[in-house]
Amino acid sequence: MITQLANTDQQASDAVRTRLPALFVSHGAPLFALAPGDTGPALSRLGAELRSHQPLRGVVVLSPHWMSQGLRVMTGGQPATWHDFGGFPRPLYALQYPAPGDPALADEVLQLLQAAGLPAQADAQRPYDHGAWVPLMHLFPQADVPVVQLSLPATAGPAEVLALGQALAPLRDQGVLLLGSGSMTHNLSEFFGGEREPAPYVGAFSRWVEAALERGDLPALLDYRRQAPHAQRAHPTEDHFLPLFFALGAGGAAASRPHYVSREVMHSMLAMDALTLEEPQHA
Repeated sequence: MITQLANTDQQASDAVRTRLPALFVSHGAPLFALAPGDTGPALSRLGAELRSHQPLRGVVVLSPHWMSQGLRVMTGGQPATWHDFGGFPRPLYALQYPAPGDPALADEVLQLLQAAGLPAQADAQRPYDHGAWVPLMHLFPQADVPVVQLSLPATAGPAEVLALGQALAPLRDQGVLLLGSGSMTHNLSEFFGGEREPAPYVGAFSRWVEAALERGDLPALLDYRRQAPHAQRAHPTEDHFLPLFFALGAGGAAASRPHYVSREVMHSMLAMDALTLEEPQHA
């Protein structure tokens, strides 16, 4: 009986450990693929750590570079690598990320969304945009973990994107990493300004977000447009900030707490914050 109880306790402990965190990454500019700074190696370490605990079944990623009318899910078995940008050095266009898709996982995503009242359409032709493949190159450089992309509905706001993450949260118990790929700050009108030191507003906005995440202040985060300092400058449009709410919903919303992987700032105005979100475990 003692052995049986011990085994039961161990199984329960293993079940807790197999729940993957949700993840938010800032994918920065496409050059992040070739110039990883400190954030790229930090993501590689995180990817290795995630794989050391259990096999990864797949990744579901939401990127602002796939905006659509309505909700769509990538269902192809071998999506192409799309170089959806212009004016960058030629070596960037030679990069490929040949990770397989996963039609079976995509079908589960479609079913979970449907069950949550969020019906989506299948898209078998969608390639990987750079919001997906650039950070994944650092996270899983072997390109051997299946990937499914989810579109960002063009009319969605923070609450709607939060609901997407909440709908797919059960996949965390099945070896699936839920990834929101965006940018903690993203004012591209300042990208070519030539400055190298982090702009003060970048830190003010990013640390406000971090403090709100730490205290679990979901109402403030949902209302960040009014409450966060310099929100309009940090995000003239909010498409690159919305993936944070996907990760937040997937990670347990107000119950989740952040673990920061990176707080680097590139090109003075791109906060490259990357963080995991998960519910605290209780003994």
